[in-house]
Amino acid sequence: MKLNLLLLAALPIATYAQDSIAVTSNDRYPNTFSSGSANVQSFNNTARRFNDWSVSVGGGAAFMVHSDLKSITDQHINWGYNSYVSLDKQISHVIGLSLIYQRGETTQKAQLDEASGVAEAKTKYNQIAVMGDINFSNILRRVDNHSPYRWAMHGYAGIGFMNFNTSLHDNKDYSWSSNPRRIPLFMNQKLGLNSSYFQFGLGLKYNVSELIDIEARTMYIISGDDEFDGGGYAGPGDYDPNSAIPKYNMIDKRRSDNALTINLGLSFKLGKHTTHLAWYDPLQEAYYRAHLLENKSTELIVCERGDQDNDGVCDDWDRQPDTPAGARVDGAGVALDMDLDGVIDLYDKCVTVPGPAENKGCPSNK
Repeated sequence: MKLNLLLLAALPIATYAQDSIAVTSNDRYPNTFSSGSANVQSFNNTARRFNDWSVSVGGGAAFMVHSDLKSITDQHINWGYNSYVSLDKQISHVIGLSLIYQRGETTQKAQLDEASGVAEAKTKYNQIAVMGDINFSNILRRVDNHSPYRWAMHGYAGIGFMNFNTSLHDNKDYSWSSNPRRIPLFMNQKLGLNSSYFQFGLGLKYNVSELIDIEARTMYIISGDDEFDGGGYAGPGDYDPNSAIPKYNMIDKRRSDNALTINLGLSFKLGKHTTHLAWYDPLQEAYYRAHLLENKSTELIVCERGDQDNDGVCDDWDRQPDTPAGARVDGAGVALDMDLDGVIDLYDKCVTVPGPAENKGCPSNK
């Protein structure tokens, strides 16, 4: 009973030991981190098979959308611009990371009531952020889709810091007000920890060539700041219904002015390889290798040099290539001589008793 328990406890150890001493194709022993792989190798720049760095540039339109003063109204669209440049690192075929710089300007308008004038504001901003990239096309790709693809849907999300300058002008006369300096209003938000913002969006990429991608990208910017649209913050009176100053910051209840950008850009893929990791589908390599195996000619050549004496032993390893027809042979193609008398069994009349050749392998009668 104790012996059986001992053997049972030793079985997993023996199994692991057998796996841990398996020799790999490059004569290295697998370890805890190699999982006994038969192709263990260090991952370094030499082992890389795909490009994973790129530089992206682009530009387009920018709009203040969810804010007190808006770029898009019932009567008119106030166009702004946005431009960006980023350094992109593809971590895997699904996940990437970018360091992005954006610069732009928005124009927005608002009216407090019918008796008030129309205010127009401008916002100029600079943003720097770290942004994550998820390749939805590689995640959602069907396993039975063997075709290559040149379109890819990407999702983005990131956090960063920004500085902005705003100006607000109103065509109404505020000379009657106790604080006429409220209009026009200029504000300057400096870059700092209190100027953080968030952004997320979608992009559609097209693989033009080994070097260039084209992308249409839209991003939603959450400023977290009620001053981003130029409505300003002159003090607590901005949010006091009884104060006499124009309350452009009270048009929308949100305390975060958010913007939308729509861009068209180019990505320049860096590196010496023909394929970028963002366009690599691991399943394609498996499909390719399976295709080669399925279509490989499997002609089985038993004897490359033939079998001249037709004894069933290939001439490649036949030690007696001229064995007489009908003679039984061993694995090396040598005719059998069971009694070791020098007469092969084919001609030996006494197979189990030694005898001279002149007596056909039988003992002489004296």
